[in-house]
Amino acid sequence: MTNTVISVEHLTKQYDLGLISTGTLGRDLSRWWARVRKQPDPFRRVDNSNPFADRPGESILALDDVSFNVEQGQALGIIGRNGAGKSTLLKILSRVTAPTSGMVKVKGRIGSLLEVGTGFHPELTGRENVFLNGAILGMRKAEVQRKFDEIVDFSGVEKFIDTPVKRYSSGMYVRLAFAVAAHLDPEILIVDEVLAVGDAEFQKKCLGKMGDVTGEGRTVLFVSHNMSAIESLCPTSMLLREGRIISVGESKQVISNYLQLSKSSNGNTKFLHSLERRKPGPLLVNRWWIEDDNHTENLISTGSSPTVNLAYSSIIDSKSIFDDVTITIVFSDIYGKPIIGGSSYYSDDCLYNVPDKGVITCRLDHMMLMPGVYSLQFRIAVKGVESDYVEDAGTFEVVARDYFRTGKFPDRKHGYILADPIWGVKKSDTTESD
Repeated sequence: MTNTVISVEHLTKQYDLGLISTGTLGRDLSRWWARVRKQPDPFRRVDNSNPFADRPGESILALDDVSFNVEQGQALGIIGRNGAGKSTLLKILSRVTAPTSGMVKVKGRIGSLLEVGTGFHPELTGRENVFLNGAILGMRKAEVQRKFDEIVDFSGVEKFIDTPVKRYSSGMYVRLAFAVAAHLDPEILIVDEVLAVGDAEFQKKCLGKMGDVTGEGRTVLFVSHNMSAIESLCPTSMLLREGRIISVGESKQVISNYLQLSKSSNGNTKFLHSLERRKPGPLLVNRWWIEDDNHTENLISTGSSPTVNLAYSSIIDSKSIFDDVTITIVFSDIYGKPIIGGSSYYSDDCLYNVPDKGVITCRLDHMMLMPGVYSLQFRIAVKGVESDYVEDAGTFEVVARDYFRTGKFPDRKHGYILADPIWGVKKSDTTESD
């Protein structure tokens, strides 16, 4: 007999874009009257750079009629592109935000790690925050004390445990936050993509701990762009797209569906709302594409010299010229593992006199990627300050070609990068046994 610990029925979450309340009825009426008279908003901030500030009445459905059940002891992976509704779903399950409509039933205590420092008070020390999180989970002080040494040992921040967490690096934040969430015996552990902040060794440690949690009969919900982590930890996964469930089932098959959807989108996604960005402005990319030597969009061949194109615009009203613009691009495999990266920062090749609208290009001579599907990640910084970042912008495909003109085509089973070696043989007077 199954034991359902999470039941979600017809869950919908709507966000309204544009103006928000000023906090008083009188000011709201003054704002409305100014809009009727086609005058500027009297309460709009001078530094407001929100691209949706002049779009009242519009809304988006972050979740659209979502229904599913999770059984006790189940490890469920949740995957999908940026803006698919994954984080919104976890926030509703964690009671951080309320749904617009629908019903959520949860049995048991929830330990959630949704973003760096979730549930931490920056002025309190690491020690005090451990006890604070325990209290939030409904645990007694004696229970937290019993687990305290284990939590600190796992996090690796023992030296700084009595330091206010506002002085922690993002990596230290995540290490302690995950240790608290995983060790204070929640019946349900919810983890968002924040583990990406930690180093590879710590990520492996966290995945092992989540595996132990499910082995103890507790439930795990795990959101990640790392498909290999999803497949190894979660037997079952759920694919979200534009707020709707596309498929639920065996992780390997769901991941295959996700990759097929990503491939069909071929990278020409227009990033229309701020959910796609980590930190918007002043330069935002509206569209990207890759052309190879034959100008074939998002379909390039091994050994060609493709050009990455980033069509951008400025969210600053007046026409501006930007100096000291740095571009970083990363190609990853289908599991989210970075394969090739390049940045104008390393070569001191910063872009100057960049207009407020245009296309930034980056040519890659003789890119020797093996055949397969890859995804693009890009980052723009202006004077060293991040302006735009999209972790999973879309996919492109590399196809095999007879690069060496021998009638033989490279195969992905030999790795990600095709080498161009010069072979030879040297005579030796000794044998290996000598």
